[in-house]
Amino acid sequence: MSRADELFVSMCRDIIERGTTTEGQKVRPRWEDGTPAYTIKRFGVCNRYDLREEFPALTLRRTALKSCMDEILWIYQRKSNNIADLKPHIWDEWADEDGSIGKAYGYQIARRSVYPEGEFDQMDRVLYDLANTPFSRRIMTNTYAFDDLHEMHLYPCAYSCTYNVTDDRREDGRLTLNMVLNQRSQDVLAANNWNVCQYAILLMMVAQASGMVAGELVHMIADAHIYDRHVDVVRELISRPSYPAPKVTLNPEVTDFYAFTTDDLLVEDYQHGPQVGKIPIAV
Repeated sequence: MSRADELFVSMCRDIIERGTTTEGQKVRPRWEDGTPAYTIKRFGVCNRYDLREEFPALTLRRTALKSCMDEILWIYQRKSNNIADLKPHIWDEWADEDGSIGKAYGYQIARRSVYPEGEFDQMDRVLYDLANTPFSRRIMTNTYAFDDLHEMHLYPCAYSCTYNVTDDRREDGRLTLNMVLNQRSQDVLAANNWNVCQYAILLMMVAQASGMVAGELVHMIADAHIYDRHVDVVRELISRPSYPAPKVTLNPEVTDFYAFTTDDLLVEDYQHGPQVGKIPIAV
C-alpha cells in the first residue's frame, strides 16, 4: 500500500464516520437533475506527503498523472484561463462560449507587479526568489483575488502555494524545497488525489528548476467533503487491495521551468485497481 493510499483511506473513513452533513441546508452545488448536492464533510484536514520517500499516487485506482501535469502547466506555466489551451476536459462545464473560465487560476498567476528588483508575475517571482533569497518566508502564489472573484466562473479551490526551503543537505549539496498547498474546498472522490499529484509534480518541477530536491508537500483542506451520491463509491474504493507506489520522476535534463512538457514526466511500475466508472459531478 502506498502512503497516499493509507492517507486517503484514513481520511475517507474519518469523513464518513465522524463528518457532519449539509443535508437540508442551503447549498450552492446542484446535480445534473437540479437537486441539491449535499455532502458529508470534515473541517481542517491536513495530509503530509514526503516526495523523497515516494510519489503520492493512489493505487486503489489510477490517477491520470500526465493529465494532472497538463492542468498544472496550464495554470502555472502557460498561465491560461482558456480551455482551448488545456487537454483534459475537466473545466468544460465552467467555460463560456469563448472557452474562458473568467479571471481565474492562470489569469491570476500571469498578473504582473512592479517590485524594487523588477517586474514579475506570480510564478516568475517565485522562481526569482528561490534563486536569490531561497530562505525567504514570503515565497508564494495566491489566486484568490477578492476584487476579481465576481468575474471567475468558479472560485479557486486550491488557491495558494507557499514554498519553504530547508537546509537538510544531501550528499550532492542540494537544498530541500517544500510546499504548503491551501485548499478551501475539495470533492474528495473526484479531486483529492488529482490535486495531490498535480501539486507534487509542480513542486518537483520548481525544485528541479531551482537546483533543489523536492521534499514535503503539506496539503491543507478547509472543507474536505464526500458528496451524498459518492458515499457508496468511496466505501467500495477504500475496501480494495492496494499496491506499492509507482516511481515518478522528471527528465533530469530539463532545468528551465518553462521548458517542461508532459513528455518529461516519467512514470514506472504504476500498478493500480480499476476505475470506479463515471462519477457524477456537482456543479
